Amino acid sequence: MTLSRRVLAMCEPYSRACRGWFSGVIYVLHKRIMSKTQRVVGNVALCKAACVLFFLVGFVFAGVDLDRMLLLASQRYGDAGASSVTAWRELLTSSSGQNEVAKLKRVNDFFNRRIRFGEDRDIWGMEDYWATPLEVLGRAEGDCEDFAISKYITLKLLGVPSEKMRLTYVKARLGGPQSNIVQAHMVLSYYPAPEDEPVILDNLISDIRPASRRPDLTTVFGFNAEGLWVGGATPRAGASAQRLSKWQTVLIKMREEGIE
Repeated sequence: MTLSRRVLAMCEPYSRACRGWFSGVIYVLHKRIMSKTQRVVGNVALCKAACVLFFLVGFVFAGVDLDRMLLLASQRYGDAGASSVTAWRELLTSSSGQNEVAKLKRVNDFFNRRIRFGEDRDIWGMEDYWATPLEVLGRAEGDCEDFAISKYITLKLLGVPSEKMRLTYVKARLGGPQSNIVQAHMVLSYYPAPEDEPVILDNLISDIRPASRRPDLTTVFGFNAEGLWVGGATPRAGASAQRLSKWQTVLIKMREEGIE
């Protein structure tokens, strides 16, 4: 045996003892660190859970019972309907902290991408039917009124004041402003301030444009919870959205489904 091997052999017991002592120290430190980390992580997780619970409860008080909507969607439309309402709930949760411009884009994109356009007679077997957001999400299809109403209600739930929005009936020239094909159509108009030019949320196109960039649309009248406007002018004396029976019917159905 060489001298170097003898030295190593003599030191081996001490080396094992040192490794054992060092491992023991590391183990104790590891346990202490993990214990503190778990307490911190636990507190953070508890805090997050409390925030989520508070937020969801806040949504119930803010005007929507999401659990009721999810239950009804599952009962009426099965797994696909429940999945659609769940995605809508995630939209509400993820958009709540955004500014109004971002909320407009997220809501417009959500419905334009997720909901298929269809005629009332094909979807509901009626010539003119105004659907609630739950019905639209459950069927995953709707016509222009359904798109506009669902966007309006969703933005309202996200804190956008109703006085900034109008459900707007227009005459739409299909194929462009020079087209001779004119059709009744509904869009959602958003006014950043009372005297500002509105921007238009429309299911016909994907982007949100100022009204001046939509020469294919001619306003007939608009309404919201505050009143009724004809031709985009100031509210008519005595005019009220309550005169629109279909709008009142939709509001009643929404309350029954969990949206105030």
